[in-house]
Amino acid sequence: MADDVLLAPGGRVVIRTYGVASAAAKDGTITPVSYRTWVTGVRDQPRYWRWGHFEDARHGHREVIEWLTGRGPQPAAPAV
Repeated sequence: MADDVLLAPGGRVVIRTYGVASAAAKDGTITPVSYRTWVTGVRDQPRYWRWGHFEDARHGHREVIEWLTGRGPQPAAPAV
């Protein structure tokens, strides 16, 4: 869904947001997709967030970038 890379004095920070689908049901029903944002390259900080909907994930990805660049607060509800 989205990948970003930030270059910092300590190295490279990667922010990746993607969708995760459950295994398809045998009866053909549609299973919901959930979204994750992973941050690698940051020490001693939350680096994993879960989102229930596409729009939440899109907004959350932007919030994570703003937080890491010092332009916004830490995103709410990190799940570690």
